[in-house]
Amino acid sequence: MPSGEWAPAPQPLPVAVVDNHTHLDWTATDAHDMTEQPRSVARQLADAAAAGVDRVVQIGCDVEAARWTVAAVGEHTSMVGGVSLHPNDAARHAAGTHSTGLTYDEAFAEIAELARSPRIRVIGETGLDYFRTGPEGHAAQERAFRDHLALARELELPVQIHDRDAHADVLRVVDSDGAPRAVVMHCFSGDAEFARECLERGWYLSFAGNVTFKNAQQLRDAAALAPADRILVETDAPFLAPHPHRGSLNAPEQVAATVRALADVRGDDLAALCVEIGANSNALYGPW
Repeated sequence: MPSGEWAPAPQPLPVAVVDNHTHLDWTATDAHDMTEQPRSVARQLADAAAAGVDRVVQIGCDVEAARWTVAAVGEHTSMVGGVSLHPNDAARHAAGTHSTGLTYDEAFAEIAELARSPRIRVIGETGLDYFRTGPEGHAAQERAFRDHLALARELELPVQIHDRDAHADVLRVVDSDGAPRAVVMHCFSGDAEFARECLERGWYLSFAGNVTFKNAQQLRDAAALAPADRILVETDAPFLAPHPHRGSLNAPEQVAATVRALADVRGDDLAALCVEIGANSNALYGPW
């Protein structure tokens, strides 16, 4: 978990980009008790804009966070949103152990309703997580994944996929059920071979601050081979602050540091890569 100290502001980018995936609800309030110095949504968005991150995709991946997201994106014009049940939450709902007391069907029904809000532009994060949920929860996660894919197809929205230690099954489920109009591999966690599998399917790879970690060469290899028109960048804030501030609280402004690292890894002109990332975000989510 992050330490509670905010990572320092990065050097601004020459061209504005989008934070493809962030959780501002975690640090804008004391709901998660992560820091003694919560930063308001307005503060985090202003700091991001000063760093060249002028828009964000706010992700609410449980019922309470999804409600918060719908309200927040209605208030802040530089935010659009995504809603879902995180795979680990879906398993707890199905097992009857979720803190809300909601059954899986009750929780998913509310997500499906919230997803119809006009400024919700993506379904996610959904997918499979075999790191935090053991085999007893895999069937429930797969059911939820299929339900979210169907919802994205119904609403003609892209989907953001959470994939932790489940690469082969993620491919299997999407290949079996059919992808919605676009697929984003949120916080891409695979190697170059898995990146090729995703890219062959026309999916986007979204890289977070962990691409800068010293032990993450496989992520850099994946980033180096991806076409620029398939690359997105994200914070997954408040998690995954980029090196050398790993372990600090992350915020959308830190996308600037990750984009610089990606440009170095790929040998890209920084401004040109920013333009590509912005265009990819526009193609996925439409006008803010």
